[in-house]
Amino acid sequence: MPIASTVIPLRLYSPRRKKPPLSFLEVTLKSNRSLNVPNGTLKCGAAMLVALQVLAGMPVSAYAAAAPAATTPIQHVIVIIGENRTFDHVYGTYTPKAGETVSNLLSKGIVKANGKPGPNYSLSAQYSALDGTAAGISTYSNSPQYKSIYGTLPPALAGGPVAPSLTGPAPFTTLKIAKLADRSLANDYNQFLITGATGIPSGQVDTRIKNATNLREGVFQLSGNKMPYDAYTQSPVHRFFQMWQQADCNVDYATKDNPSGCLSDLFPWVETTIGAGSNGNAQPKNFTDTSTGEGSAAMGFYNMAQGDAPYFKQLADDFTISDNFHQSVMGGTGANHIMFGFGDSIYYTTDGKTAAAPPTNQIENPNPQADTNNYYDQDGYSGGSYVNCGDIKQPGVPAVTNYLQSLKRPVPANCVKGHYYLVNNYNPGYAGDGSLYSTLSPFTIPPTSQKSIGDVLTAHNLSWKYFGEDWDLYVTDPSESNSFDAYCNICNPFQYQTQFMGTQAAREKYMADTTQLYEDLATGDLPAVSVVKPSGINDGHPASSKLDLFEGFVKKVVNGVKSNPTLWDNTVIFITEDEGGGYYDSGYIQPVDFFGDGTRIPMIVVSKYSKGGHVSHEYGDHVSIVKFIEKNWNLPTITGRSRDNLPNPVQKKGNPYVPTNSPAIGDLSDSFNFSKK
Repeated sequence: MPIASTVIPLRLYSPRRKKPPLSFLEVTLKSNRSLNVPNGTLKCGAAMLVALQVLAGMPVSAYAAAAPAATTPIQHVIVIIGENRTFDHVYGTYTPKAGETVSNLLSKGIVKANGKPGPNYSLSAQYSALDGTAAGISTYSNSPQYKSIYGTLPPALAGGPVAPSLTGPAPFTTLKIAKLADRSLANDYNQFLITGATGIPSGQVDTRIKNATNLREGVFQLSGNKMPYDAYTQSPVHRFFQMWQQADCNVDYATKDNPSGCLSDLFPWVETTIGAGSNGNAQPKNFTDTSTGEGSAAMGFYNMAQGDAPYFKQLADDFTISDNFHQSVMGGTGANHIMFGFGDSIYYTTDGKTAAAPPTNQIENPNPQADTNNYYDQDGYSGGSYVNCGDIKQPGVPAVTNYLQSLKRPVPANCVKGHYYLVNNYNPGYAGDGSLYSTLSPFTIPPTSQKSIGDVLTAHNLSWKYFGEDWDLYVTDPSESNSFDAYCNICNPFQYQTQFMGTQAAREKYMADTTQLYEDLATGDLPAVSVVKPSGINDGHPASSKLDLFEGFVKKVVNGVKSNPTLWDNTVIFITEDEGGGYYDSGYIQPVDFFGDGTRIPMIVVSKYSKGGHVSHEYGDHVSIVKFIEKNWNLPTITGRSRDNLPNPVQKKGNPYVPTNSPAIGDLSDSFNFSKK
């Protein structure tokens, strides 16, 4: 979510899309296509294009390099990214159609369809641990020792709006006000903008959850008699070093079926010992397992078998989902959106290119403070966020790097020494109006000129655009002081780049509000690649949003594509999350470098070429979407070191979830059947 920042006077700028009528040449000229003219059909090669350009008075460079043709029937890719849900958290009790298999809480016998513990419930058991001076430990461990199974989990705590309010994200006081502020939901979901308040102060025991203070050692169902699906809930911690600990990856735990040795058994322990971070402050006095305000929120799941997430179930039944798709970075929103856009992590610079050291208090130090159990020296939303992971002497780096090297198939960290990579949420280099965000907040990564998938698409004349809900309002309100402005600044990977934010012309060309997306869906004038981000109200982020609001956002886009037969004939919609939000998941985790992967997250593939209720087991993460785009238009990788250079996974029938050629990520090919419509 956006970082709190200092409000200062700003110049105002209101973007308007300048879109004159397309000329005949602009509409019809395509590489290796026919130009339909009244008297016949004329083949247009490169020389003919140049000649026509000159005759039309157009610059020779305008169409000198035509966009490559797609290698599949897909002409349009839409990527919708929600917030903070793991696969098991949403699809934990999903049952696919006959002939398909799924790996989830239900299929593993962890829970029954009614949400109660199953015969293999102990597979989800969680542990407490010691990682601090009390145990004679002075350095961070990604797999703490001295573990002890919980007899009873820490209590589940509440989070989110307590009562209707106009000053926070939703719910709003009236439906009329809600509709004025939010026009991005399918009509039947607008009602949820004014419902779901907790009635419980944030950080207090969530009495809506059955047995909230007497929970067993593993997962528990969130929804129930007192907790409707349409309700705000607590948000678990989901920061970088915290998630490495939650996953509890250790080569000593490795097996044939789980070669990474990740047990995912320390979620509540991390929530209660460090939570969202220390910001360099000393641990509060009288610290308890409720001091961080989370408790065991991470272990909650929705029950799709009992009606939760009905639209996402419908999409799974009708199209394709993946039960082996992962967040690409351990941690939160910003780092995962960056990895999606760049296929890499970005690092601190002074000029957009030259690596430099950030302020000392912004460097991660997860070593435990003296006389604490796992309370980090420096971490938090206005504290540590950068890691020089190419230097084995840096805090936290030895634990992760040594683990990667200890694996049967050692995994390179892929870190350059002296590069301080951003691993947690910091503001992007630019505000919406093109001004430097550092004028608003010191917790801002300077602008970068690193290459992203946007650079690749631009270099090959493939149209693309980032559609961020509330963008138009945000451009006039960069500090987001307007209570209706819920644009997510850290979610736009291209907002970190000088190439696309440094000039007004570039911003107008590549950035837009979702209101423009809905117009484009209606007219069919859609870019080849559209990256779509809901606002903080509709993104499904726990505490600040709800999963049903994200369903409503997705449904509006899907319905918009389906209502345009031409678009529906050649479009794919990838629906996923930025990360798991710190929620538990029982799936396999493959380490691919220092930064991740992390837990499984939902991936839904909606297209006329993905019909049928298929469950894909192909291993993937966010960069798999980039690999699909590159394969679909025969494009090069972003850089020589970006993750899109990783091979496609080789997965055997005996264990279809584990790549034998690790590290490897797929290109989502298994999600489609282009032989039939």
